[in-house]
Amino acid sequence: MINHAYSNYAKYAWGANEHRSISKTSHSANIFGSSPLGISIIDSIDTIYLADLKEFYQKSRDWIETKFDPNVASEVSVFEINIRLVGGFLSIYALTNDKLYLDKAELVADRLLPAFDTPTGIPHALITLSNGASKNWNWAGGGCSILSELGTIHLEFQYLSQLTGKDIYLQKVEKIRKVLKDASENHLYYNYISPQTGKWCQKQASLGALGDSFYEYLLKSWILSGKKDEQARSMYEDAMKAAEESMLRKTPTTNLMYFGEQRSGRLDPQMGHLTCFVGGLYVLSALSAALSTNTSTNNQMEIARSIGTTCHEAYIRTATGLGPEAFHFERVDVEAKSLRENEKYYILRPEVIETWFYLWRSTHEQIYRDWAWDAIISLEKYCRVDGGYSGIKDVYSSSVIHDDVQQSFFIAETLKYLLLIYSDDSFISLDTYVFNTEAHPFRIRTS
Repeated sequence: MINHAYSNYAKYAWGANEHRSISKTSHSANIFGSSPLGISIIDSIDTIYLADLKEFYQKSRDWIETKFDPNVASEVSVFEINIRLVGGFLSIYALTNDKLYLDKAELVADRLLPAFDTPTGIPHALITLSNGASKNWNWAGGGCSILSELGTIHLEFQYLSQLTGKDIYLQKVEKIRKVLKDASENHLYYNYISPQTGKWCQKQASLGALGDSFYEYLLKSWILSGKKDEQARSMYEDAMKAAEESMLRKTPTTNLMYFGEQRSGRLDPQMGHLTCFVGGLYVLSALSAALSTNTSTNNQMEIARSIGTTCHEAYIRTATGLGPEAFHFERVDVEAKSLRENEKYYILRPEVIETWFYLWRSTHEQIYRDWAWDAIISLEKYCRVDGGYSGIKDVYSSSVIHDDVQQSFFIAETLKYLLLIYSDDSFISLDTYVFNTEAHPFRIRTS
């Protein structure tokens, strides 16, 4: 699958950000701007390396060495460039010790630094790489920054400071963390915050879209630091407790556990595909003994298993065996199902498989490999096309309509987690590596 996905990208769109697997041409989402930054090459290179595709690995390295240039007059997402490019370079450096990649990670991170030039140090969402001009998304109300985006820089910048000995990267993200900690209300963190004032813009909270990886990075920053970053651990513990109290629910009839979304004090009983990562987060929390309170490892694993099961239900209640973008719980007849046409799509997302990977690694219960295998069968049947893989527009119809995009995260995350589910525990051991939110493994600090 990795070979099929990457070889077709190489054949039809080499150097482009992504590719259209049916049209067999290049593609670039607006988050990457219009210039070819080789997003798929850099995002995929650690997967290619781990899959031992030597020829493609060398081709990728050669392109990075001779063609990669972030000095482009293109407006890009700071968050996406950080997790895919800075994260991708740091990961392949962690695996190979090839300094080329560390130099490239630093080069890209330096291009992102002007985005942090705000009164609070909270970065803008968008930056023009050639001149450093930055701003926020037009659709983010009141010129606000987004929690998941500004909170999902910490791991990469922390690791970059650790590897280069340059404090500037860590200082930038520690400043963000302080502003967020000061703004939190009873340890709740809302989705939108002003980079001008450091005040919340709206009272919405979510462990899915707009919030998700902020919480993930609190735990993972602590792990990456060799469990020395006590502030990260305590903020994680408090934030997850607050999230459980305000958003974690079970359905009354079938006991399906889910994290809903807080909207101005009211819980919306829906869950996004993105939220499904949280099962894996709870596994990692249990394995690393992150909680200091009486909350037992068993309780964390119960939540992890339950979220893994709920997300599995969202998959098997479709015609394709693949889960929708969002699903609901307010009606018994549609539990873990989409209610709206605009949420029935599947764009090759990894989060459900990610949680099953962590559950497999921690329990070795065959059911998680079986669920992953069922997903593989569905991917092959409904998403594999002649030119690679494509998302689909309606998971509830077996007569699929393809969206004609092979996302870079399909190789970086979905296929990597599948590869790891069927590998020995020693292959990218969770004792040695921690994954960034794009499934790029960073080496945990040992001293």
